[in-house]
Amino acid sequence: QVQLVESGGGLVQARGSLRLSCAASGRTFSSYNMGWFRQAPGKEREFVAAIWWSGGSTYYADSVKGRFTISRDNAKNTVYLQMNSLKPEDTAVYYCAADLRVGPPSRVITSYDYWGQGTQVTVSS
Repeated sequence: QVQLVESGGGLVQARGSLRLSCAASGRTFSSYNMGWFRQAPGKEREFVAAIWWSGGSTYYADSVKGRFTISRDNAKNTVYLQMNSLKPEDTAVYYCAADLRVGPPSRVITSYDYWGQGTQVTVSS
């Protein structure tokens, strides 16, 4: 079992920055990959970023590449999403998720076993 709790969302102006955090508990954090997803109103949940259990490799959706950075601190059981140069189209509920499979982290929602409750990010123009 893995429990995930996101924090750090809020209201920010366009071109601003936010850092999301996701605190994990339960299974050993350094044993599984992590991902961030988001869901805007009226849209399907989509992949944002993912990171290996070791933090050695990261993956990004094209829409956020160069603006967002995923990282993790295994000593603190926490994964982060640093979001810079935010745009109104980044407005969504952001979710962290745990991928317990062996191998590289997935971009596919159904590959993830545990999800946080989500945190709202609103970017005003």
